[in-house]
Amino acid sequence: MTILCLASYEKGHEFLREAKRQGCRVLLLTSLSLQGKAEWPAAHIDEIFYMPDQDHAWNRADTIKAVSYLARTRAIDRIVALDDFDVEMAAALREHLRLPGMGETTVRHFRDKLAMRMRAREAGINVPDFVPVVNYEGLRRFMESTPAPWVLKPRSMAGAIGIKKIHQADELWPAIEFLGDMQSFYLLEQFIAGDIFHVDCIVSEKQVVFAIASGYGRPPMEVSHAGGIFTTGILQRESDDALRLVAENQRVMAALGMVRGVSHTEFIKARADGRIHFLETSARVGGAHIVELVEAATGLNLWAEWAKVEVAGADGGYRPPVPNQDYAGLLISLARQEHPDTSAYNDAEIVWRLAQRHHAGLIVKSPSSERVRELLAAYERRFAEDFYAYQPPRDKPSQ
Repeated sequence: MTILCLASYEKGHEFLREAKRQGCRVLLLTSLSLQGKAEWPAAHIDEIFYMPDQDHAWNRADTIKAVSYLARTRAIDRIVALDDFDVEMAAALREHLRLPGMGETTVRHFRDKLAMRMRAREAGINVPDFVPVVNYEGLRRFMESTPAPWVLKPRSMAGAIGIKKIHQADELWPAIEFLGDMQSFYLLEQFIAGDIFHVDCIVSEKQVVFAIASGYGRPPMEVSHAGGIFTTGILQRESDDALRLVAENQRVMAALGMVRGVSHTEFIKARADGRIHFLETSARVGGAHIVELVEAATGLNLWAEWAKVEVAGADGGYRPPVPNQDYAGLLISLARQEHPDTSAYNDAEIVWRLAQRHHAGLIVKSPSSERVRELLAAYERRFAEDFYAYQPPRDKPSQ
C-alpha cells in the first residue's frame, strides 16, 4: 500500500513511522518553507516532495496538478492529512483521484464550524445557539433573542485562533466591519459558561472502537486570550461525566459521518443546568500534546493507531490494543526562560517533559485519578511562580 501524507506543518512523525512499520510505501508532501528546517523521520519516508506555500497554505489547483503528476508513476492508495489545515486538501485530492476516505462534503463537517453545528443540530445534538455572519438582519434578531455575551469564531481555523468574545451589540459591528469580505467565513455563537471537556477517539469504518474523555482545567479559549497555564486530565472512566461525554461523542461521529481515522472533539457542560453541548470536532489528533497524554494513560499512541486504521481500510480489520487503565494529566506554560529547567519537579509520577523553547510542560501518570489531580494543582501553582509568561493570542497559525 502507498500512503501519501500531507503536512503543511511539521507533525505526525509517529504516523509516518507506523505506516512504514506496517509495510507501506510512505510519501510525504510538505511545505517548501519547511525544507531544511523540519526534522522528519527520513528513515521511515520513501520520498519527500515540497509544495510552494504562502504561510504554509498551498494553492488548491496547483496541488491537485502536482499530486496527479506524482500519480502517473506512483499508484497512490491512501491520502492522509496530518494537520488540520490539510484536511480539506486531502478530501479534494481523494475526490479527484477517486480514492477511499472522506470526500469534501463529509470533511466540511470536520473543518467548518458552521457546517458541523448545523449537522449536529439536525441530528438532535445539543449545540450553543449560533448564526452565520452573513445577513445583518439575522444577526440583529439573534442578538435580540440570545443574551450576551457571544463568541465571534472563524469557521475553519484551529483551536482558539481568531476567536473574539463580544459583550454587547455595539462591539460586534466594528468587529465584523474589520473582517471586510471575510465576514461570511465567521459565525456568531452564544457563550455558555461551564467546564470544557474533550473526547479523543479512534474510528474504523464508521465505528468508534476507542474513546477516552478528559477535562480541561480552564477553557482553552480563556488561556489563549487571557493567559494562564494549560491543563487537562483524563476523567474517572466510570464517572457520570465521562460516560455521558463518550456517548455524546458516539452520536457526533455518527451524525457527521466520520469514516475512519482519529478525532478530537470538544464539549461544554453548562454551569447553569449541567447539560452537555457539542462545541467542535476534527478529523485529526488533538493538539497541545494530547496524544502524549492519552498514550501515558492508555499505552495507545493515536498517531500510530491511525496509521493502522488506514492500512486496515474498508476491510474493517482494525482492532485497538487493550488499553491500560491508568490516569494522566498534562500541563503546559509559556516560559520566561528560553530553556526552562524542570529538574526540580522530580515526583515519580512524571513520565514526559516538554522540550520546546520558551515552554515548560509535564505529564504525570498514576493508577489514581486523585493523585493526578493533586499533582496538577500543585504544579500549576509552582509553574506560575517558576516559569509563567504571557503572550497575546495569534490571529493566524504559526509553524
